[in-house]
Amino acid sequence: MGDKVRYTCTKSDRILYMATGHTMFTGGYQRLLARMQLELKASLNMIGLRVEAWSEEDEYGQQAARSHVSSWFILYKMEDIEVPSFFLCPISLQIMKDPVTVPTGITYDRESIEKWLFSGKNDTCPATKQLISGCELTPNHTLRRLIQSWCTLNASYGIERIPTPRPPISKAQVAKLLNDAKSPEQQVNCLRKLRSIANENETNKRCMEAAGAVDFLVSMLNNFHSLSFEVTSDDGFEITKPSDEALSILYGLQISESGLKNLAMGRNGEFIETLTKVMQGGNYESRAYAVLLMKSMLEVADTLKLVSLKHELFAEIVQVLRDQISHQASKTTLQLLINLCPWGRNRIKAIEANAVPVLIDILLDSPERRTCEMVLMVLDLLCQCADGRAELLGHGAGLAVVSKKILRVSQVASERAVRIILSISKHSITTSVVQEMVQIGIVNKLYLVLQVDCGSRTKDKAREVLKMLARVWKSSPCIPANLLSSYPE
Repeated sequence: MGDKVRYTCTKSDRILYMATGHTMFTGGYQRLLARMQLELKASLNMIGLRVEAWSEEDEYGQQAARSHVSSWFILYKMEDIEVPSFFLCPISLQIMKDPVTVPTGITYDRESIEKWLFSGKNDTCPATKQLISGCELTPNHTLRRLIQSWCTLNASYGIERIPTPRPPISKAQVAKLLNDAKSPEQQVNCLRKLRSIANENETNKRCMEAAGAVDFLVSMLNNFHSLSFEVTSDDGFEITKPSDEALSILYGLQISESGLKNLAMGRNGEFIETLTKVMQGGNYESRAYAVLLMKSMLEVADTLKLVSLKHELFAEIVQVLRDQISHQASKTTLQLLINLCPWGRNRIKAIEANAVPVLIDILLDSPERRTCEMVLMVLDLLCQCADGRAELLGHGAGLAVVSKKILRVSQVASERAVRIILSISKHSITTSVVQEMVQIGIVNKLYLVLQVDCGSRTKDKAREVLKMLARVWKSSPCIPANLLSSYPE
């Protein structure tokens, strides 16, 4: 169960306090109260208790259960307890546990405003819409003490006193920690401390980045590939390389856009080569982190960097995709290919890395909608060049699996599949390819596309393919007569 939270209504409402994650602070929320009544009944029924009807005529409402209520479920009856409005965070509408004030003078709960500023990539005050990018969050100790005192005064109603929060680490403290890490053992200990600091809150992550922790972690990635140390886990000991630990922390920092640009562009792209090596020789977890970080970097890199990426990177990207390290890593890899293939000779680099057969195999095996859509997007990009079309036609299941996804996955997948067939029909058509299209049912599928609601652009492309190849397939015995009669001349 979550922290205990108070429900406050007007006098006419029955006020219940229970250990759940929902909150109601002001009166007049009958709809939410009704929902909480249902949740209460369901919870008590689960532990075998009978819940009696709640009555508006009773002064406090009837007792919700008879006896022997489970120790984890606490029910309080309260009346006319109101939380001062300035105790509530304007974002979460919860009582603030660590109130901080931004330069606009508005006070928020630290967790909520950090999530707004850092995770959501926002740079304005939620209340005033004024720019507060890169601002310092000033702890409001006076308000926190008031909230703690109010909680203590209302302890009889089950309201717990909020603990005094630990202050965020300072830039000077992080800098000292980094400067003291001279020997390999000190650097290993520094990594452990950095992970602990980063896990506390978003402010610590921004402070670590400003103090130079990113450069330190990158140096660990570059310099430590053989040294190992023991990290205690819940089920024993796990041997981890410092480079793996550094990469995990680096990704968890959620580096700012400017920091990502520096990584991508700095030292002639050295860090991209480092991540490529990790993708080549690291463990599955490190390879996944490398792909995720690579995607974040290249999303903010300039065009010159995107067109100058090396063949080795594409080979490792495709290998990660082939190995199916994790669902998230596979989706990230597909998105990375979608982002990179439009630039320069990147299509050729991906094709030379055997991306097409790997993508077709995924399309054969994956039932997941979004994965199919992304695979077809990449294939569409690769089929815009001759080598990509040749690879698709050379695969025994290439055309068949593409046509199979038409009208079976989504409108996005159908449009991409028809685009691929159109590219082949325009630029790589032969008599044998046309016969294969007829035999595996592509022509029938395209006829069906014209008759169902699947988007005007998809219909236009399907009609274009049918008209383009009409002389060949109209004489085929595989085409039913009713389809021929419905085809527009």
